[in-house]
Order: sequence, then C-alpha cells, then structure tokens
Amino acid sequence: MFDEIMPHLYRIIIPLPNSPLKELNSYVMKADDRNLIIDTGFNRNICFEAMQKGLHDLDIDLNKTDFMLTHMHSDHTGLVSRLFTDTSKVYISRIDSLVFNENIDWSAMLEYAMHNGFELEELIRAAESHPGFKYRPKKIPEFSLLDNDDILQIGDYRLKCLLTPGHTQGHICLYEEEKQLFFSGDHVLYDITPHIESWSYEVNSLKNYIESLNKVRNLPVKLVLPGHRNFFTDLAGRIDELKNHHEIRANEVLEVLGKNTLSAYDIAAGMTWDIDCDSWEQFPITQKWFAVGEAIAHLLYLESEGQVKRLKGEKTDTYTAL
Repeated sequence: MFDEIMPHLYRIIIPLPNSPLKELNSYVMKADDRNLIIDTGFNRNICFEAMQKGLHDLDIDLNKTDFMLTHMHSDHTGLVSRLFTDTSKVYISRIDSLVFNENIDWSAMLEYAMHNGFELEELIRAAESHPGFKYRPKKIPEFSLLDNDDILQIGDYRLKCLLTPGHTQGHICLYEEEKQLFFSGDHVLYDITPHIESWSYEVNSLKNYIESLNKVRNLPVKLVLPGHRNFFTDLAGRIDELKNHHEIRANEVLEVLGKNTLSAYDIAAGMTWDIDCDSWEQFPITQKWFAVGEAIAHLLYLESEGQVKRLKGEKTDTYTAL
C-alpha cells in the first residue's frame, strides 16, 4: 500500500500500534541507479509487514536502496536493521549517530532523572517499557554521516540537509529547492505538536528548537512532508502556531510554580496533558517520562530567559520563579 506524491516519490504508511503518533510516513524515492527510503518505523513485525507490502508494490530492490534517517528515535530508525543490505548506505546526522554507540553510558541520564524527581523503581519501569528501547534497531549499520548543508542526489531530486536541533540534537530536515518540497521529519508536524524534552542541563532543547523553527520558517515551500500524519502547505503559519504553543506551555509552567519551589516531576504533575487519565498517579510510566522531559525543557528555557532559578539539591533539584 502506497501513495504517489509526485513522479518517483511515494509514501508508505507504517502503523505504530499503541502509540499516540498512530503511524509513520516512510518516503520512498525511486531512481534508475539507487532508491532512497526516508525513515522506517519501529523494529516490529507489524511495521516490517507494512513496509514489505509497500516495497513489493513499488517493485523496490533493497540491493539498490539506501536509507536516510531524519533522527535517532526508534519509530524512524528501528526497522532499518531488517532492511539494509550489504550494498546500502544508511545516512544519519553525525550527532544522532552517537546514541547508537554500544559503549554509551546511560547512567548519567538516569541520575539526572532522579535529580529531577523520579524514583529509581519508576525509572527502571520506564526504561523497560519505553518503545524507543523495546523497538530499537538490533543490528547497527555502518552509518554514512551527514552534516548541515550536505546534499543527497536521488534521480532528479536534490535534497539539502538542514540540521534542525530540538526534537533531537541531531535532527535533520531535507529541502528540495527546485520542487519546493520540505521533508520535516519530527521538526514540524501539522496535526500534533513535536515532543521537546531535555535530559541534560547542558542541552537547552526548547531554545534550540525555536531557533531551528526560525531557521526554516521562510523557506519557499509548496508542500511539507512530515514524519507523521498529514501533509500540509503553510510551513510559516504552522511554525508560528508551534512557537505560540510553547509560549503558552512555558507560561503554564510559571503558573504551576507560582510562589512554590518544586521539582520538574512535581511541575509536570501539575500541568495539563492530553491523556485519558484522571490523575498523575494513573499516568503510564512512559507518559510520565515524556511529561517530565517536556517540563524540564521548558524550565531550562525559562532559566535561560531569566524567569526561573534552579536550586541544586543533594537528592532533588528544584525550581523557583523569579
């Protein structure tokens, strides 16, 4: 099953069961010499079956196919381990490739999470149930690394890589200037708001995200092809909506704080979330992880703007409004 977007450019919709994202848009470019698949879906059988069906219908030879992963999240990368061949190039940003290092030490992030209000037992459950961990690629290819302004040429499509940190530190969008196409990955989505989280005091994800939105806002674009949900045409208008959304969320963080001194965990518990639960205690642990990460991103942004102060505690760091 596939959609034809324009000559030699197609979309295969990959289901993401039990995810609020619902589906992934995997884009396929056909050319005489090499094909390109942009993003793949989770490393799950249901994703693999949908991809196989689409590639069969498109008569895609995986031995003549390369892959471009817009960022490191498993719903975009997981399935590549079951698709790439000995002749495939697998492109990803230089920055996001680092998380696939088998020797990477995750203990610093877990310690950071505990300093922001999580209990160790919760963190263990969060790690075990996190879809990014469960459905990650099991076999890591030798990546071809991309930097800002690199070019990928597939047939008559000339794709310029635009580094857009925020959703991840190494997120890359692709811009086809002549055809005015913008492959936005998870940087700009139409029906939902991209998740912005911070799991390090050294990374101001929301500030980076807003700067990345501004970087691409005025590109001449006729069609935006996002990683999830529907295509759209008004890139600048959607970017303005996203920036306004985060301004509203930042103000909500300040309202929850009030005159109190609270951890990021407690602030997240007081914020509004689009999830079918009556209380914070009922939140699935994975959703708590996402919520706290988003609260931290807004707190670090507000700290950089001089609106909150972080108080380092022996066990838990807290925040107060200025």
